[in-house]
Amino acid sequence: MARQWVVAGVAPDQLTAEMWVGLLRDQGVPAMIKPSDAVSFLGTSALSCRVLVPEERLADARAFLEGLIEGELDESEET
Repeated sequence: MARQWVVAGVAPDQLTAEMWVGLLRDQGVPAMIKPSDAVSFLGTSALSCRVLVPEERLADARAFLEGLIEGELDESEET
């Protein structure tokens, strides 16, 4: 049976999406940027990019990304 990939989150740009994919993979969650969102032949895209994960790991991925985003917001409020 083929693995079903679903959107775990939408990053504001390709660089952020690449970072999220790397961090998710470090947590053991397979992840990738939706191929149609990345513009590798033109460099990196400044447009939003969807981060995909296997459907069975969606809850883990969303919880991790929410914690990551909340942590970034908390740090920016301290400065």
